[in-house]
Amino acid sequence: MDPQGSSQGSDTSSVLRNATFTRTDGTAPSPEAVSSSDLLLGAYDPSKLHPLAGLEDKLDYLLLEDDKVSDLPGASTAIPSRGWSDDLSYGTGTMYLSGLALGGLWGLREGSRKQLAVSNSRLRINAILNSVTRRGTFVGNSAGVLALVYNGLNSSIDAIRGRHDTLGSMAAGGFTGILYKSTAGLRPALVAATVMSGFAGAWSYVKRSV
Repeated sequence: MDPQGSSQGSDTSSVLRNATFTRTDGTAPSPEAVSSSDLLLGAYDPSKLHPLAGLEDKLDYLLLEDDKVSDLPGASTAIPSRGWSDDLSYGTGTMYLSGLALGGLWGLREGSRKQLAVSNSRLRINAILNSVTRRGTFVGNSAGVLALVYNGLNSSIDAIRGRHDTLGSMAAGGFTGILYKSTAGLRPALVAATVMSGFAGAWSYVKRSV
């Protein structure tokens, strides 16, 4: 055995045994490092692991203008609206559901009072169900169509005139009534226009007064 080689090996071993190492490249572990015990014990918020965590409102294109209402003159009423799409969607849906409810009550009353050839609970229930489905769908569909046409005309009139007021609502109601009863003759169309115009004017007044 080479005595020189063995002495060099022992010197290297002693140097490594007594050496100390320190980090100088700035890669020291973060004091906020998350361990598995932190997650299990609930000491760390899991939402911070999301790729978009901490961005808040730094990304402008993610901000949705849900609170921005219509800036049309006269559009500030008791029921805020973001524009014609809100009026068309919410107005039509509300009237359709209200029509279904009212028509269902009408059918319930009609079916419960209908004369039956034989007094039987099953026949009575069947008569009530038939009346509810017939009257409910009729009133609901009619109310939904009226609201759809009215809101579309009302938004168009407001856009042309540049403002929203009771006069425009009454005009939209009148046109809606004429279109709804246009196939029934002149007199029914005028009656429907008068009724719809009155309802539209009253609704517009209530929204402004509340």
